[in-house]
Amino acid sequence: MSFTWTIVTVRDIFIRRHVIADTIAQLMHANLLDVFNDRDHERRRAAIARIYADDIRWTDDDGVTIGHSALDAKAIELQAKLGNLQLVAAGPTYQTLGLGYQAFQLVEPGGNTPVSSGFDVAIVRDRVIAELYTVLTDPPR
Repeated sequence: MSFTWTIVTVRDIFIRRHVIADTIAQLMHANLLDVFNDRDHERRRAAIARIYADDIRWTDDDGVTIGHSALDAKAIELQAKLGNLQLVAAGPTYQTLGLGYQAFQLVEPGGNTPVSSGFDVAIVRDRVIAELYTVLTDPPR
């Protein structure tokens, strides 16, 4: 029997944590802005392929949506309901290993008064969002 020893320094751990943290923050912003805020179908589909696992599970008040195609269809449906309203991040991304939280607001184009607000929580595995949960804290009026 042989053993292989790997020496991990505090610096290595620090760098690894920051890479993961940067990835989670990037994924949370891409989820909000590149998928649910972008009305361009091709860019949105490319973002979905880039930031979500193939079997992404998105849970919201309407139920559970599974997979890229279903998520894209639901994003299109949601955008149709929202009309010109835009999603904006409401504060920083909060995170720990494998989990991200991003609050958001819906605002009129060029405005900053929220029409609605909520937050997303994502489970991140293998540098992509594997599970997404959306909660509306102030549904659209």
